[in-house]
Amino acid sequence: MPPISMGHCLTTLPSLRDALDVVSGKWKLMILVALATGHQRFRDIERSIPGISSKVLAKELKDLEQHQLIRRTVQEGPPVLVTYEVLPYADSLDPVIFALRDWGMNHRRKIMGPAIEA
Repeated sequence: MPPISMGHCLTTLPSLRDALDVVSGKWKLMILVALATGHQRFRDIERSIPGISSKVLAKELKDLEQHQLIRRTVQEGPPVLVTYEVLPYADSLDPVIFALRDWGMNHRRKIMGPAIEA
């Protein structure tokens, strides 16, 4: 990595923190995958992700909605129907996710040896 100035670091770090906040954590990417594969209702999403609690799912869905990656739609009932969908803006994460995946695979090989593949 070429040397960069402290001023440049200080101006770019907030953007990097924002980006990491969007994709960080154990569940956000799994939720986006669940939504992209057709799970739209809360319980369907919850059932498709082993180990996630209702409380955590609700929080993560709110975070993803605030970042404008998903939309929550309420259809008045009876019964009231709440669905979630991935918005086109989420597609802008694809190169980031693929780059992180590739780096992670290379990192695992470096740390654990070439026999490790996941």
